[in-house]
Amino acid sequence: MSTNPVRNGGRLCYGGDWNPEQWPPEVWREDVALMRRAGVNLVTVGVFAWSRLEPAPGRHTADWLDRVLDLLHDNGIRAALATPTAAPPPWFTLAHPDALPVTTDGVRLHHGSRDTYCAAAPAYRAAARDIAGFLADRYAHHPALALWHVHNEYGTTCHCPHADAAFRRWLTDRYGDLDALNAAWVTSFWSQHYSDWAQLATPRATQYLGNPGQLLDFRRFWSDTLLAAYAEQRDLLRAANPAVPVTTNYVLGDWVPVDHARWASEVDLVAIDHYPSAVDGGAEEQTALAADLARGWARHGAYRRGAGDDSWLLMESAPNQLHTAGRMHTKEPGRLARHSLAHVARGSRGVMFFQWRAPAGGAERFHSAVVPHAGPDSRVFREAAQLGDLLGRITEATAGRVAAAVALGWDAASAWALRHPGMPSRAPDHHAEVAAAHRALWRAGVACDLVPPGDPLDGYRLLVLPALYLAADATVDWVRRHVDAGGHLLVTWLSGVADEHARIRLGGYPGAFRDLLGIRVEEFHPLADGDRVALTDGGYGELWTETVHLAGSEPVVGYRGGVLDGRPAITRHRHGDALAWYLSTRPDDDTYQRLLAGAARDAGVGPVCPAAPPGVEAVRRHDGDSSWLFLLNHTDRPQRIPATGTELVTGERVDEAVTVPAGGVAVLRERPR
Repeated sequence: MSTNPVRNGGRLCYGGDWNPEQWPPEVWREDVALMRRAGVNLVTVGVFAWSRLEPAPGRHTADWLDRVLDLLHDNGIRAALATPTAAPPPWFTLAHPDALPVTTDGVRLHHGSRDTYCAAAPAYRAAARDIAGFLADRYAHHPALALWHVHNEYGTTCHCPHADAAFRRWLTDRYGDLDALNAAWVTSFWSQHYSDWAQLATPRATQYLGNPGQLLDFRRFWSDTLLAAYAEQRDLLRAANPAVPVTTNYVLGDWVPVDHARWASEVDLVAIDHYPSAVDGGAEEQTALAADLARGWARHGAYRRGAGDDSWLLMESAPNQLHTAGRMHTKEPGRLARHSLAHVARGSRGVMFFQWRAPAGGAERFHSAVVPHAGPDSRVFREAAQLGDLLGRITEATAGRVAAAVALGWDAASAWALRHPGMPSRAPDHHAEVAAAHRALWRAGVACDLVPPGDPLDGYRLLVLPALYLAADATVDWVRRHVDAGGHLLVTWLSGVADEHARIRLGGYPGAFRDLLGIRVEEFHPLADGDRVALTDGGYGELWTETVHLAGSEPVVGYRGGVLDGRPAITRHRHGDALAWYLSTRPDDDTYQRLLAGAARDAGVGPVCPAAPPGVEAVRRHDGDSSWLFLLNHTDRPQRIPATGTELVTGERVDEAVTVPAGGVAVLRERPR
């Protein structure tokens, strides 16, 4: 494998998904000319082209793709060649109706969209290997090939008989015997004890509440099933040419049954698709979180492999729209560049968009595109071309790495477990609690890394665990070692409540961390939608409250009013030089920001750029004695920030301060301190 995947002469990757199969050859030539104008050097091709590559079983028609790849190579543009297995062609579903996905209600879905397959169906897996093998044989040594892009956004689930059989095999491997499975799932509840493996199936729609252990294990099983499907294609592609890296694009969202951290060691390059759902400043917060997640997954993969770095690739993003619920919001001028630079600042090897040219028809005909229906004489294309030029100016800044001293825990299994409808309220959401803690740190200007449980915590002065609901004994030891070594800790409500099988740890909450935190929680008091409770520091608690008893800790903030009046809301417990904080409620954003900034300060961690005014995002990358400061001005007026060095966007020398235009960006090569 290449040690520097998808780098092109040291340049950042720039481009996006190109679908030449949707257009005649004269448009191909126009597109490539426009790509050269915009500074594009990498495009993804073939993602949904299965029916064009194999219009009938075993009959391949790839001459058009030959011409496309040759055209790219002749113009100095490289290709991320995709295997098209996310959209099987009509002939496949007609021949193999048993490979169509089945919902939890037992409804078999039909052809007519993408993702119409079951990843556990033998016929689908065989057909996917066949088309991947064909592409490997034909293009593994094509000079335009920079990267293999397997599939697209793995996440489709299924409950068909093939999935049932595969789930039983997975459970047999995991538990060995039914006694262990019954104990893990607590099947003595509601007469669910299993006496034969044949009685087991994937969790379907049922009368009331499903078994939490079964639902959690199904998510784990499906993540492993999709990973196995990916690995089959990856291995074929690697065998054809080990020098070409292989990846797949992670899709983000709490619905995705994929443990991306676990997958990270199986890809040569972590790649994500990111589409913010907020219209206001929340889009910038979501962008920072997604980028930090990707870097955390990349670091985890490098740790598991014992080699590599924490860089990654933004494989898909929307150039000119925010895809909110129910409508599309056009990005304001400058937002394209700021969102793109936020990813690059946090470790992305480039910026890729979906899609290059907006299609004339099809389900996503109004999806964001670099070349919109209006054509290249458009604001979005001009801004994209400006971004291409900007990326060429700042390439040197990507030599450094983001340095963070705060670790923020992230755990896919906890997120899955908290989705069970039998929780005390609908509020518990691991994704939302991680986002809330990250938002507080982001607004405070404090850099953080997203860390899966078990990863090394060397160098981190503060570990934040938001709603880490599941805590195996190994996770408890991991946290304890951090505190014993002098690391500070902040734990929020609904952390450590259950073990890895979603079985409650008895004796009071948060069972796994009671001793470390010096507290014992007796009762939960979830809040109604929209309700909040006053805190003694002037802030408010939202979503959740608890009856907290002190067992060695000290109260920091209390509840004011209501049934918990005067009781502790936020506590602090000293372990030598370390402090262990507990939050029994979700503080409002302003309170959370003050709290986490204070906890970081107690741990010896300050903002990346203390002089940056509100609304200016600062990210610093280091490489030995060299450093680069990214400044993203999310406000509607120019902002002046003290700094010295060279501003790479303009090439100007900075002696005292840099002025970042309204909605603009600056990247400084800082003078050594």
